[in-house]
Amino acid sequence: MKTATTFLLLAFAAWAQQGSDAPQDPPKIEPLKTTIVITAEPVEPAIDRRNSEVFTRTLFSRDDQIFHVLDAGINAGQHEGGGKSLEIRRFGFNLDHGGVNGGLKVLVDDVQQNQGTQGHGQGYLGSLKSLTPELVEGVDIVNGPFDAAYGDFSGLGVVHVRTRESMPDVWTVRLQGGSFGSERGFFSFSPELRHGDALFAYEGSHTDGPFQSPLRYTRHNLTGSFTERLNPRRSAGFKYNVGSNDFYSSGQIPLDEVAAGRLDRFGYIDPSDGGRVRSGTGSAYFRQEDAHGGVFKVDGFVTRSLFDLYSDFTFFLHDPVHGDAIQQHDSRLIEGANAQYQLAHKIGGMQALLTAGANFHDNEINVGLYPQEGRVPLGVDTRDHAHVTNGATYLQESVTLLGGRMVLGGGLRVDEFRFEVAGRDAIMATLAQPKANVSFRPSVSLPVTLYANYGRGISTADARGVVQHPEQPAVSTTDFYQAGSAQHFGRISTSVDAFWIDRSNEQVYIPDDGSFEFKGPSRAYGFEAKASVELTHHLSLNGGFTKVANAFYRGTFPRVYVDSAPHFTANAGLTLAGWHGWSGSLRMRAINHYRLDGDDASIVASGHTVFDMGLSRQIRRGVEFNLTLDNLTNRDYYETQNYFESRLPGEEAMWRIHGTPGYPLTMVVGLTFHLKGK
Repeated sequence: MKTATTFLLLAFAAWAQQGSDAPQDPPKIEPLKTTIVITAEPVEPAIDRRNSEVFTRTLFSRDDQIFHVLDAGINAGQHEGGGKSLEIRRFGFNLDHGGVNGGLKVLVDDVQQNQGTQGHGQGYLGSLKSLTPELVEGVDIVNGPFDAAYGDFSGLGVVHVRTRESMPDVWTVRLQGGSFGSERGFFSFSPELRHGDALFAYEGSHTDGPFQSPLRYTRHNLTGSFTERLNPRRSAGFKYNVGSNDFYSSGQIPLDEVAAGRLDRFGYIDPSDGGRVRSGTGSAYFRQEDAHGGVFKVDGFVTRSLFDLYSDFTFFLHDPVHGDAIQQHDSRLIEGANAQYQLAHKIGGMQALLTAGANFHDNEINVGLYPQEGRVPLGVDTRDHAHVTNGATYLQESVTLLGGRMVLGGGLRVDEFRFEVAGRDAIMATLAQPKANVSFRPSVSLPVTLYANYGRGISTADARGVVQHPEQPAVSTTDFYQAGSAQHFGRISTSVDAFWIDRSNEQVYIPDDGSFEFKGPSRAYGFEAKASVELTHHLSLNGGFTKVANAFYRGTFPRVYVDSAPHFTANAGLTLAGWHGWSGSLRMRAINHYRLDGDDASIVASGHTVFDMGLSRQIRRGVEFNLTLDNLTNRDYYETQNYFESRLPGEEAMWRIHGTPGYPLTMVVGLTFHLKGK
């Protein structure tokens, strides 16, 4: 805690020396603009944005559904039917729970959600369970490691969620219920303040899911924030979030048993699977606009979490008597701080934007793996106290040339890591990550922009693997190359690009201690396209797809392919807004079948195409009716599929595909009350 406090004090002192606050009319940095249907902007084609409309108009019966509305080439699915972190797949790579094989970095208000050296996987995203959808104000999705502000786990992109500091109404209440015993309530109080904003919110939900062994997933979240506008250019505030979730699950079941009719698609092998999580985060932040048009931001946070996951992947493969069930435990304290300064300025008469900053992240972790039966521990496999520290600085500059027709940019980020596990020597690692981009509009009269981006991203290994194998790299790199064009013709916006991804190492799970190690360099390449069309003032259509032409391990002969991720991901959405009181959306997400073994092309996971629909209607002043239909066509599909060896009671061991079924047609209805509008 002292380190984070010192960081904040030093950052504040640096700001205080920047100069006078004398009132002038300095050039302003343009705020980030959001829209429902924007998928690419000519100036920033590498960034997708989603705003609060998508989240406030949709009824979520499961928190992981938030990722289903992000799209942007991200395919996500549950391992356990709910409660546990999603499995993330992108650009032909399986990121497990978000933090391996390049990683997808996810933040909420500058607080990193990926947990390194976690009890159930490197970069685990389970802390997203405490995110309440109604409080999401906007989401920035960076489609690669192109922004120097982001480091660890950012190799295949960044999702940065910004939450509200206030609600449009003083009181907001939402009550909903639906299929499979699902019920949910949301309440917020956001008073009008003369010189600030405030918010207090509670979310509670429960669902049993379609499973024969009820999911019993119960979640509670408390969230609050307070912002004080000290003067027109200066503000400070704090936020807090406390959450809990408890669940049982059917786990990943053997699909050959389902095909043979011996096991229902929503059946189970071990009814004790599931987990429980407790977490709390407190953060403080400060923002200042200086006399030169610069914006200085600093924030710090502390997170405390307790995590226990009960899993049984291989059933009776290793222990024919008690079974192979395990308890994965993670208890951690996280401290962090971020400082950033942005300045719109001129270089030789050319408009430029400078971004400079620093990050600090510290994890103290007690992590363990225990054999268990019926959630009763039978012993200790591994137990470690790990300490991982990460400090970073970065600088990024962009310059506008040729009367605004060309933008050149470059940046550099340097991260230093310290990995320590009690009783072993600490390991240090320092990595530089260069960034470069160029965009060019050949003709002012033709709304076409050509662009190219390069960025190096990084993802760390589990600290236990790092100290056990100091001869192996502690951090893998991802070199991401992208080139394409963006077009904007009236109500139609499109973009198309090709990408080339070289990774220094993939990561493999080590079941003996639950850690990860690196293996083989890899390569993936392909292309993607996106489009948005404003059909009318109330109706819009947007969509896109990502096609991976190939993904393989370099230097292998015969060639070994990267497995466990689709090579085709598509999404589309038809959105209605503000038409005679109606709002809604019809969304589609699809993936192709994909290989589950790098050597054998015949072992594949099935693909799927799923439609979801949401509608809302104002039925009277301050009262809104909501309806959501997920999996509208009631398709049978599996959210995740994995290939590994397992043994059922009294049978021989065998390699087989295991899967988690997607929910069937699910209906949720609700009423939302908006009281005392501001």
